[in-house]
Amino acid sequence: MFHEDGSAIFAGQDHAQAVARALSGVARVRVLDLSKHWPDIPPKADISDWLALGHSREDLDRLLDQAEDHRQAKVLGEWDAGTDKQYLPPPRGWLLGTAFCRKFISSIVAPGGVGKSALRLAQLISLAIGRPLTGEHVFQRCRVLIVSLEDDADELRRRLRAACLHHGVAQPELEGWLFLASPGADGGKLMVPDQHGRPVVGALAGKLAATIMDRKIDICCIDPFVKSHSVEENSNSMIDKVVQILSDMAGALNCAIDLPHHTAKGQADPGNPDRGRGASSMRDAGRLVYTLTPMTPEEAQALGVSEAERRSLIRLDSAKVNIMPPMTAAKWFRLVGVEIGNETDGYPSGDNVQTVEAWSPPGLFADISVPVLNAILDDIEAGLPDGNRYSDAPNVTDRAAWRVIDRHCGKGEGPARQIIKMWVGSGLLIQHSYENPTTRKPVKGLRVDAVKRPS
Repeated sequence: MFHEDGSAIFAGQDHAQAVARALSGVARVRVLDLSKHWPDIPPKADISDWLALGHSREDLDRLLDQAEDHRQAKVLGEWDAGTDKQYLPPPRGWLLGTAFCRKFISSIVAPGGVGKSALRLAQLISLAIGRPLTGEHVFQRCRVLIVSLEDDADELRRRLRAACLHHGVAQPELEGWLFLASPGADGGKLMVPDQHGRPVVGALAGKLAATIMDRKIDICCIDPFVKSHSVEENSNSMIDKVVQILSDMAGALNCAIDLPHHTAKGQADPGNPDRGRGASSMRDAGRLVYTLTPMTPEEAQALGVSEAERRSLIRLDSAKVNIMPPMTAAKWFRLVGVEIGNETDGYPSGDNVQTVEAWSPPGLFADISVPVLNAILDDIEAGLPDGNRYSDAPNVTDRAAWRVIDRHCGKGEGPARQIIKMWVGSGLLIQHSYENPTTRKPVKGLRVDAVKRPS
């Protein structure tokens, strides 16, 4: 519960101290100890019990005015590693695959309209119902809070309904596990500039902390990050203060906090954390940062995907993953339109709303990652040690290009020949005339069109 001037009132010493530590240094926090004013306070009593005794709001305001500001201890809190009784720490609190983890900030960086909100919603529903919808392991069922700062409540409900219809999630499964908020301007900001342009903590910080504690939230997603504050987004010092509020809150309240983020203008660059708009301190604060980009025409050609299908496919790449090894290959998802059944007389077709599902490359490429594809293409481009080039001709033996594919992923001659044929047909591999270094006769071999390589 929060007082109008930003002072915090908490119903339990543990919670009070935890949140006071989380917000110390970035917000003015007061901890009201009722036992000093209520000598015979019953066990587990809180501020509501005190008010029920007949005390007024004015009485509470007077106590708050007398309460001291919380101050951090003036010591570092260091410990001796040689005598540390917690030398073996507990495992990290992973929630879903390697996407979310307790006490850490995660983010997904993508241009607008690519599908990051749809993907995040499907992942978060997975946690709320305790079963995977996106092909990622659910470590435990979680209470989820989604704070939408871009879509209103009705649009958030449309997105939720589309995801639930497509994945067969019944509404009762969400009760007590998935909480939604679309506060609009009334929600405030995490941080705002004061009349002198200096950053001060806004109302949203206290509201988030109170809701996370009240609902016992395990993961909170604030979408998008840029709408959560009104300080200069290109200022590292100011953005650092914003994310510090959330980082401290995640640690103190033992929850994960996710911040979907827009990219800066320019060409998509899978796996590049610097593509996020604004100050780099946003990227630096995240420990689990991923990028989401559309499938390129070159990737579609390499994977044997039609142009029509390509437009619905998106790839997720590790961009900055500090607390575990990064993914070795992209994860793919398909955008799916869902009729949500909200037709009316005025709108007989109702709405078709986007959600996502996990996707794998078609048969021939099902177990070949993009890095392996590029390693194959590297070898084909390099040619043989004697200076000859690989060939797709049916009768060649030592120069057979299919052998390169078989060497890298054990596809066998038939499937490997099909892949080479597909690449030649798409223009990824091109015929190149050269002089055989042994016979000095003109022959043809394969080169790689670098422009059409998958990224």
